[in-house]
Amino acid sequence: MLQQLSWKVGGQQGEGIESTGEIFSMAMNRLGYYLYGYRHFSSRIKGGHTNNKICVRPTQVRTIPDDLDILVAFDQETIDVNYKELTEKSIVLADAKFSPVAPEDCKAPMYIVPFTEIAAELGTSLMKNMVAIGASAALLNLDKAVFQGVVDEIFGKKGQEVVEKNMQAIQQGFDTMAEQLGDRLGEWEIAPADGKHRMFMIGNDAIAFGALAAGVRFMAAYPITPASEIMEYMIKKLPLFGGAVIQTEDEIAAATMAIGSNYGGVRAFTASAGPGLSLMMEAIGLSGMTEQPLVIVDTQRGGPSTGLPTKQEQSDLMQMIYGTHGEIPKVVIAPSTGEEAFYDTIQAFNIAEELQLPVIILSDLQLSLGKQTVEPFDYSKVEIRRGKLVENEEIPVTEDKSYFKRYELTEDGVSPRVLPGTQHAIHHVTGVEHDETGKPSEAATNRKAQMDKRLGKLNHINFKEPIYVNAPYEEADILFVGFNSTRGVLEELQQTLIESDVKVNHAHIRLIHPFPVTEMQSLVAKAKKVVVVENNATGQLANIIKMNVGGHDKLVSVTKYDGTPFLPLQLAKQVKELLTDGNI
Repeated sequence: MLQQLSWKVGGQQGEGIESTGEIFSMAMNRLGYYLYGYRHFSSRIKGGHTNNKICVRPTQVRTIPDDLDILVAFDQETIDVNYKELTEKSIVLADAKFSPVAPEDCKAPMYIVPFTEIAAELGTSLMKNMVAIGASAALLNLDKAVFQGVVDEIFGKKGQEVVEKNMQAIQQGFDTMAEQLGDRLGEWEIAPADGKHRMFMIGNDAIAFGALAAGVRFMAAYPITPASEIMEYMIKKLPLFGGAVIQTEDEIAAATMAIGSNYGGVRAFTASAGPGLSLMMEAIGLSGMTEQPLVIVDTQRGGPSTGLPTKQEQSDLMQMIYGTHGEIPKVVIAPSTGEEAFYDTIQAFNIAEELQLPVIILSDLQLSLGKQTVEPFDYSKVEIRRGKLVENEEIPVTEDKSYFKRYELTEDGVSPRVLPGTQHAIHHVTGVEHDETGKPSEAATNRKAQMDKRLGKLNHINFKEPIYVNAPYEEADILFVGFNSTRGVLEELQQTLIESDVKVNHAHIRLIHPFPVTEMQSLVAKAKKVVVVENNATGQLANIIKMNVGGHDKLVSVTKYDGTPFLPLQLAKQVKELLTDGNI
């Protein structure tokens, strides 16, 4: 009985590969299993190879494995591209339609199943994916009834006949596979799960849900991979709460609209990827200078330029911290799980209003589009903090009717904020340097005072747990460091090395800027070597650690920038080579 199942379906984009993985995952999720899925897809609307790899466990999982137990192939390319992940204990289920051929060095047996033919006999070849799901169910010895609720939910609106046809396709797929397997039926059965209800969602949905819970009522955005799902979620949900979404002509308009909405008192945000963030840089500077709250989600992907729009990378780090011209305070938050994506998004809006500055929620493609099991959210933890937002009755009437000191010099660097139209609170808002009332001023003393005020805000950030720490050792041989979606692979490798008597601690950076120097210094001091793992070519996080903490002699950088995420065994091999070479 398997303690972990790795299942993959592949074919051409547009022939139901995503829905096949979705239906399979939904059923396993409802049985109480933990899941983590990663979808490989081409940067085109239709055509090109795509696959969906899903890891299933009775226990927590936050990464996909290197190998593969079951490969469901709808074309020859799926076999050719993915067969090297197979072992002697794996199996290939291939559609008879394309006359599949196993490569000579393929280790796994291949079973040819007439997915398309069975579906066509039932009325439409489009149901071949349901036949494949039935065949997979036979391998796992699953009760077909587990798919009934999923099929009802997905196809119920199309009528009972459609529901019944899809269930028939699952049944015939099961029966056909069971006949071929014979005594091997259920050989890939996975250990039972606890049956508890958990959510199953992509990181983008967790971010969008977090924005909704934070009280957002307006979103302006331009579609871009891998951020578009955030806007699509908000288009469906925001109107139900009296909000609105505008698809803008470009990212410049999106950012400035979000600033304008926040200025008017309505919590708003935008979401994009690297190319869009480049266009937003001037607007981010405007947010910093005018001290208007602004939340931006950056879902990192392969760059530069159009780069690899549908592939994994973590190369926007320096851009998010240093991209704007001039010097402004900003906050960069980097969640690493679906749960963190939800709660950190809420905190981003609170911090943006408390400190009156831009906050960037940094994600990456693997976190944004990878689908994972998420524990039910605790809504009692949701807190709305609006900072120094001054109400009408709190503003004194001055005899000389002087302008309101919107940019008043204060001890904590945060000035009182008012909404436009507030009585007795007239002031200027401008992107040029200004005095306490907002009037343009180029005076040297004023410039220094306003700069010091703005930059001093970062000393008062309210963000709990800036680093996720799993440090069982007071003195460690290795300290693993990462951010965003590398958390899962580092957790797995940490456990593997500990079992091999290597003392390993793990720190995952959740607050990128301002950098948690004190917390990181302590962890680095207690480790012989610090291994920083990241999906970019230049070791951006490693360089940020060097700038803020030091430890150059201890630090080893492990990078990957081929568009694919780190895998546990692959990363373990890299680290073991470093151990063997004496670098660690």
